[in-house]
Amino acid sequence: MQQPQDPLWRQGVTGAQMLFVAFGALVLMPLITGMDPNVALFTAGIGTLLFQLVTGRQVPVFLASSFAFIAPILALKAELGLPAVLGGIVAAGAMYMLLSLAVKLRGPAFIDRLLPPVVIAPVIICIGLALSPVAVNMAMGKSSDGALQQMPYLTAMIIAMTSLTVTLLVAVLGRGLLRLVPILAGVIAGCAMAFALGRIDLSAAAAAPWLALPNFIAPEFHWGAILYMLPVALAPAIEHIGGVVAIGSVTGNNYIKKPGLHRTLLGDGLATSAAGLCGGPPNTTYAEVTGAVMLTRNYNPKIMTWAACFAIALAFIGKFGVALQSIPGPVMGGILCLLFGSIAVVGLNTLIRNQVDLGEPRNLIIVSVTLVFGIGGMKFGGAGFALSGISLCALTAVLLNLLLPGGEGWKKKPADET
Repeated sequence: MQQPQDPLWRQGVTGAQMLFVAFGALVLMPLITGMDPNVALFTAGIGTLLFQLVTGRQVPVFLASSFAFIAPILALKAELGLPAVLGGIVAAGAMYMLLSLAVKLRGPAFIDRLLPPVVIAPVIICIGLALSPVAVNMAMGKSSDGALQQMPYLTAMIIAMTSLTVTLLVAVLGRGLLRLVPILAGVIAGCAMAFALGRIDLSAAAAAPWLALPNFIAPEFHWGAILYMLPVALAPAIEHIGGVVAIGSVTGNNYIKKPGLHRTLLGDGLATSAAGLCGGPPNTTYAEVTGAVMLTRNYNPKIMTWAACFAIALAFIGKFGVALQSIPGPVMGGILCLLFGSIAVVGLNTLIRNQVDLGEPRNLIIVSVTLVFGIGGMKFGGAGFALSGISLCALTAVLLNLLLPGGEGWKKKPADET
């Protein structure tokens, strides 16, 4: 769909608007995992520019922090440290690149055969539900693992419920662009309540320099972290395809054909590996920005170039990053009670929308075992290397789908065939 070219100043304003829409979710992920939000801004900008380079700047998408990786990042960081996690993120980006090559050689249908809805849906459900204790602990004023009470329970709950309530109201009742920024609205409301209760300390932000390099961290390549992180990339790969299809339906273009799914997957992979090399979280396409494109009806990919440049510029404002890190845990915990539940619902909706027949023993086995392994905390391996959590359930779902007979029978049969 062709559209008249906007003047540069209007492209810049629209690009800033797109970054504003993505901002809440973009910085929330590094704040949960203990990464530097300024690095996340930088890698979101660089990742978006890399994606545009690979796809010939044909697709109006913005790439930023992927929530699918939160659980494995938290688990690996506690066990092996952040540099090893970053090495795993670089490897996850390489997995995208391998999928891109497979799609190039065998066509987009290859992804559907390897990762049908019966495989990917329970993995997405596990991603959401496995993280639910993190949200609840943070909302109650505890550390993410529940080991420490960092804020009095009642104070924490007032702050958390304020951020959650405002997020819900904006998501349901908001109009126009406001409806696209419920997370940002919830963060602002939660921080206002925390400030009123004397629970925000901005002294570190006041002392921080205006201009500063982001806290870049080099990755370390640890086989345990790499093998743990690789299967996690499967679920976001499917989400990526959904995002590309969604933006194509908004703009009236078939991006699966041109520039091609192999190019968009390659762009995602390069963006994720680049983020890991710099110390940032893995990247994915943002549905919020797709919604903003639909609302503004501005389909020019150049606006995402502006959004990426603004993100990179913000990354070098030292006070900004330190201020973000001063946001109390309950502010994020309240919002995460909705966000992580929403991830699980996406998985449920994938089962329903694709009419996966759970009365079929094969499908029941795949979904049941995947859910129990992912949510229950199953662990295979020893002290040197172990698979657990999201990585284990993703690998389990893929293997069960490949090994169990009847691979084409995941979909519910029409009434006249039963």
